[in-house]
Amino acid sequence: MTINEAQDEVIEEFSDFTDWMDKYQLLIDLGNEQEPLDEKYKTESNLIDGCQSRVWLQADYNEGNIVLTAESDALIVKGIIALLIRVLSGHTPQEILDADLYFIDRIGLKDHLSPTRSNGLLAMVKQIRMYALAFKTKEQMG
Repeated sequence: MTINEAQDEVIEEFSDFTDWMDKYQLLIDLGNEQEPLDEKYKTESNLIDGCQSRVWLQADYNEGNIVLTAESDALIVKGIIALLIRVLSGHTPQEILDADLYFIDRIGLKDHLSPTRSNGLLAMVKQIRMYALAFKTKEQMG
């Protein structure tokens, strides 16, 4: 599945709900369904700067693709990172760098997050792109 196909799937899921309380519940459910992050990855270096709650993001490079895992101590944030993982994990560094994450606007996430959560979301995306860039550079030097 391409990044855009995954985004379209997310948009479709969220379009089933008109009430934002239901959308928040969907986010919380998505976060709860996520595998917990292995304790060994809950390190200072995996903590994302710019998030109000604590978010750990682990990126592994597996046969040309980046595999993302994450954990947060906040329910909504856990759901947001679950969405990002669903859309971006398992893709090449270049695909991640080229991705236009339009689903964030389309599901109305940006409008319904507090400014601090919105900043956190941007920080998560930025961190994922930084990992992608690092792996891409490593690939080229390979």
